Amino acid sequence: QVQLVESGGGLVQPGGSLRLSCAASGHTSGTYAMCWLRQAPGKEREFVAAYRLTDSTAYYADSVKGRFTIARNNAKDTVYLQMNSLKPEDTAVYYCAAARYYRGGYPYTSTSFYDDWGQGTQVTVSS
Repeated sequence: QVQLVESGGGLVQPGGSLRLSCAASGHTSGTYAMCWLRQAPGKEREFVAAYRLTDSTAYYADSVKGRFTIARNNAKDTVYLQMNSLKPEDTAVYYCAAARYYRGGYPYTSTSFYDDWGQGTQVTVSS
């Protein structure tokens, strides 16, 4: 089991930036991928960005591509989500998740792909 703790959320104006952090602990060795997903009020949880540890490859949802960047700090066992040019529609609770191994039955954009979840951090983009 991997324990994940998100931080860095807050209130920001449209066009502003935030950097979210996800600190991992526990049985982190062998983790296949980590990702960020978000859930807005009244909407289902949706994929934002993923980082595949096997080849250090990043993947992004079309809605955030070019604005968000996911990165990893190996020494701190932490994954970051740098969010730039924020829009009101980015307002949501952002969750960090980890996949212990590849699951062929689900796409990496599915919540079912991931095994461990953080409790989330609120991001509000408003004037």
